[in-house]
Amino acid sequence: MKNEVREERAVVLDFLQNGYPFDTRPMHRKTPIVQALGINHFVLLELVPKKEVFLQPHKEVYIGEGKREEIHHIIGRINFEKLTETAKFSLEVIVKDLVEKNEKRFVDFFNTASPINTRRHQLELLPGIGKKHMWEILEQRKEKLFESFEDIKQRVRLLPNPKNAIIKRIIMDIKGEEKHKLFQ
Repeated sequence: MKNEVREERAVVLDFLQNGYPFDTRPMHRKTPIVQALGINHFVLLELVPKKEVFLQPHKEVYIGEGKREEIHHIIGRINFEKLTETAKFSLEVIVKDLVEKNEKRFVDFFNTASPINTRRHQLELLPGIGKKHMWEILEQRKEKLFESFEDIKQRVRLLPNPKNAIIKRIIMDIKGEEKHKLFQ
């Protein structure tokens, strides 16, 4: 069995006060549903809020062990296809916000990325980064580790925006579009 990734915190993508519209159970049997994104591993989750709790998209909630303020329980992971349109729309904005808030984590990826096998490098899995950019990044980080997205942009010529490459790659990981997961 795969290692189970546990999230401590999540960001609300959408709050369905009356449950899913396609749920055919009578109204009194439906439960409110929260579609959320785990903050550390970018896992899509389906949560059940506590009674009388109303959650706005973009709100951060605690989902770890122990006492939870807003969340009653976690139903489990969900696929990208099951997200509501509101959740899909919120996803890119929330991922962008998380990348900006944790810039050091993602700049460190540029500083520590390694080969996957003899033919491919983790850096090449980022959209817009091919062999030329990869070699230039490796050369630049040998001289001095990168300190910010801006530093990467300044030192690696003609590199597409590194922050946007990270955001696009995280969304690709979430959608399950790639074999190798970089940030999940």
